Amino acid sequence: MIPFKDDNPTRTLPVITISLIAINCLVYIWEFMSPLGEARIAYFYGAVPHNLITMETSQPIHPVTSIFTSMFLHGGIFHLAGNMLYLWIFGDNIEDSLGHARFLLFYLFSGIAAVYIHSVSDPGSTIPMIGASGAVSGVLGAYMLLFPRARVYTLLFFGFFWQIVRIPSIIIIGFWAVLQLISGMASKSLHQGGIAWFAHIGGFLTGLLTIKLWLATKRKERHYL
Repeated sequence: MIPFKDDNPTRTLPVITISLIAINCLVYIWEFMSPLGEARIAYFYGAVPHNLITMETSQPIHPVTSIFTSMFLHGGIFHLAGNMLYLWIFGDNIEDSLGHARFLLFYLFSGIAAVYIHSVSDPGSTIPMIGASGAVSGVLGAYMLLFPRARVYTLLFFGFFWQIVRIPSIIIIGFWAVLQLISGMASKSLHQGGIAWFAHIGGFLTGLLTIKLWLATKRKERHYL
């Protein structure tokens, strides 16, 4: 099941969404071409839970700075492509709803919350977390709350056959959220690492629970203009 676009039109050009996608792609090209190698870059600039909890500075940058650098690093082309696809599908409508500047703040806020929720869930981990997944998960949570009935064009596979169907976003994103929760609980019980499932869950819940506050602030400002 691969979503690839929605039928939810916007009123403004999503300049922040486009810029975030461009920056992430450019950073990945730098990762790929850098003599440091992707593994060392991840350890240098990824968000390490142990360092964030203890504020140790074993990395070249401060742990707080690593929160932001980690959001623009990816562990492979499919990791990048998946995050950017979801950001492209759902980010433009959230940006349209919040405005450009507020959307950027919301995106970063979701990413920060995701990093810390993951760190609290595994405070002793020295495995660096990288990727835009936490911030993008916040966008998904916001979208599901604001546009639950928007239809998402989705590619479904049936063995060797495929079909494009329009599925309500609440089903697409809800299925994704349940999968993250199940995977996160399974990874804890089996003591498996590799994917920061609780960063996805944390970002999603942050977007879901706070998006109305961001909208309320915008509406209040518009009232006084």
